[in-house]
Amino acid sequence: VKREECCPAPMCPLVAVTFQRNPQQKRKYLESEPKALGVTQIALSVFHINGMGMLVLDLPQIIGSVFVIIAGSLAIAAQNLHLSTVKACLGIQGVACVVSVFNFIVSVSITGSPSYVCWKYCLGNRTDYHKTCLSFNNSTTHYFAELVLIETALIAISVTLAAYCCKVVNCCSPDHEWGVIQVPPAQQ
Repeated sequence: VKREECCPAPMCPLVAVTFQRNPQQKRKYLESEPKALGVTQIALSVFHINGMGMLVLDLPQIIGSVFVIIAGSLAIAAQNLHLSTVKACLGIQGVACVVSVFNFIVSVSITGSPSYVCWKYCLGNRTDYHKTCLSFNNSTTHYFAELVLIETALIAISVTLAAYCCKVVNCCSPDHEWGVIQVPPAQQ
């Protein structure tokens, strides 16, 4: 077959671009290990709630941690790869990320300022009390630093799960198709 018989020289494409769906794109979400990350989110949030006894801002942080627990549960549920569940997971992971950033800021502010003030008594021999108070204050500082690390981990987990959800939601929406470049067979 001569080239002129296929199409006129200026009209022949060198490559053809077609659009088709990638049916395996939904499986991208499973690459993030959503069960492990969801369980980790739940466990770290429960730890955060259980350790809130000393803080003044307990209620907002506890409510935020409940949202993170819900986000971890939805991450596990989204393993069924139903588009509506993955979209819900994406939304709640965004909320969990914002809540974790809020909790992070609160934890950093508490870690930076001592929770308890230890007064040095000049009357009598009260050095034992002062040493005990300083020791207790130092231990709470380490505890609050641990909360900062936990919130950092929760932020990273929320962002990771949201990114993987976004990959699935973008590819599976009804209007989106992927471009495929095809090279026509060589002409003889």
